[in-house]
Amino acid sequence: MTTTSAPASERLTRQVSQRVSQSVFDGSRLRVVLLVDVHDGAQQQFLEAYEQLCNQVASVPGHVSDQLCQSIENPSQWLITSEWESAPPFLAWVNSEEHVQMVEPLHSCVRDTRSLRFHVVRETGGPAEATPAKRRLQASPRIGDGVIRHALTFTVKPGSEAAVAKILADYASPEPRVDDTTRLCRTSLFMHGNRVVRAIEVRGDLLTALRHVARQPEVRAVEEAINPYLEQERDLDDPESARVFFTRAALPAVHHVTAEQEDPQAERHALYYPARPGCGMRLAELLARQDEAAAGSPYSPVLRSTIFQRDDVVVRLIDVRGGLDAADPVLALGLPDPGPATKLTTLLDEAADADLPRLLGLARMDFVTDRRSPEA
Repeated sequence: MTTTSAPASERLTRQVSQRVSQSVFDGSRLRVVLLVDVHDGAQQQFLEAYEQLCNQVASVPGHVSDQLCQSIENPSQWLITSEWESAPPFLAWVNSEEHVQMVEPLHSCVRDTRSLRFHVVRETGGPAEATPAKRRLQASPRIGDGVIRHALTFTVKPGSEAAVAKILADYASPEPRVDDTTRLCRTSLFMHGNRVVRAIEVRGDLLTALRHVARQPEVRAVEEAINPYLEQERDLDDPESARVFFTRAALPAVHHVTAEQEDPQAERHALYYPARPGCGMRLAELLARQDEAAAGSPYSPVLRSTIFQRDDVVVRLIDVRGGLDAADPVLALGLPDPGPATKLTTLLDEAADADLPRLLGLARMDFVTDRRSPEA
C-alpha cells in the first residue's frame, strides 16, 4: 500500500492558496459518503457483507470511524459514511488491489453506488479550546474553477502501441452536452511506452458524464477496438468485468494549480513519473508543493498543472507557454530549485542518475490527441 510522507497527526492545515483549486494534501480530515441502492430483498446480504468489510477496514491506517445508515423512506437506499485522518491514507486504500477484493461481496447485492469525498472545513461540538489547526480544519474554503478533472490509465500489450495510438486518435468525438448541468470540456490522451492515460475535464457531475460517454456509439466502438490489445482482459457486456476494469484504471486527480495567466498558444503535455514502490503519494505531494510554489513566478512556463496519482503511477498534465522543447527542464519538471530535484530522483523507480534534460525526455509522454468541445 502506498505510504504518505508523514502521519496526518504531524501535519497542520495551512492557509489555502487561491491558485490551487483542488488538493488532497491539506492535512485536514476527510469525510467519505457512499450512497448505495440495494437490490430488492438483498438487504440482509448487504448488511452481512458490510459487517465483514467494516471489520477489515478498521485496521487500515488513517481510518477513524464509519457509520451505516438505512433510509426511513426506502429500505433499498443505504448511506455509508467514514471519517479519515486525511485524504492520502484513504486514497492509498481505496485505489489498492486490496480494496478491489475487499468490496467485491458488496457489488453482488447493489444496483448502484455513488462515492463523494469531502475535506472537513468546519464543525460544531468538540472541546471549546481546540483551535482549527489542532482539529486540522481548513482556514478557508477553496474557490475552484467549476471543472472536475479525472483520468483513466491502463496498459496494452507490448508491440501494439502504434495500433492502439491510431485507434485512440481517430475516433469521432462524442456529444459534449450531457444534460442541462453537465458538459464534457476536454479530453487529452497520451502514451508512455505501453501505458495509456486518458484525462478528461467536465463541468457538472463527473459520474453522469462518464456514464454518458460510455453510452456513445463512437466511444463504445473505440473501446471494443482496443480490447484485443489490453493487458488486462475485460468484457464490456459483463457489468462486473467492466466495473473491475474501470475501478483499476481510475487515476484520480490529487492536485490542480493555475498561474492565473492565459495564453491561447500554450501547449498541453503530459509527464510520467514512475515512483519507487510505496513512494507514489510522496512523489505526488512533492510535485504538488513545487507546482504551488512556482504558480506565482512570472518565469515559470507552466500555466496550469494537474497531478494524477494511483499507487506508484504519477502523471502530471501541464499547459506550457512556448512549448515543452523551449522550456527550462527544471521548471518543466516542476522543480524550481536543486533540493527538490535531488529528492525527486530518490523517489523515481528509474533514471535516478539521469541529468534533468534527459529526465525530462524520459518522463515526456507521447501525444495522441487533445480535444476541446465548443464553448469549453
